[in-house]
Amino acid sequence: MLTIITGLALSGITAFPLQTELGWLVQHSSSLPLTMQNWLNTIYSAIKATNQNYPYLSYGTDWLAFAHLVLALLFIGPLKDPVKNIWVIEFGMMACVLIFPLAFIAGGIRHIPIFWRLIDCSFGIIGIIPLAIARRIVKNSSLTINRQYVAL
Repeated sequence: MLTIITGLALSGITAFPLQTELGWLVQHSSSLPLTMQNWLNTIYSAIKATNQNYPYLSYGTDWLAFAHLVLALLFIGPLKDPVKNIWVIEFGMMACVLIFPLAFIAGGIRHIPIFWRLIDCSFGIIGIIPLAIARRIVKNSSLTINRQYVAL
């Protein structure tokens, strides 16, 4: 769970200073493929222009950041009581799976390059692994507990 909590918290914290982070990334992107460099430059220019002319639109990414931080808090439940809060783990697994249709449907509509959609999907793959392991451990431990009660 700490992996998920940390990942969500970092995603939330880093969603606040997007323009600054993208500026740094653009400056240090020379080792990336040219297609990715061009995409990062395009995104940086768009965010910079948007923040200069319509800074209130970034309020939407502030709420995105907030949502990630709140979701990170949600995963404290399984740390405290994994059996009772297995639903949180399963919720996280469902969210990981749902990244794929969002990335491909919304990404297509928004003209996001396929390589970037695949990067987005990688978060679903990376996230579901520790969640599936945690779910298996919780399920096995709850079976053991139930067997002990039956034996009594």
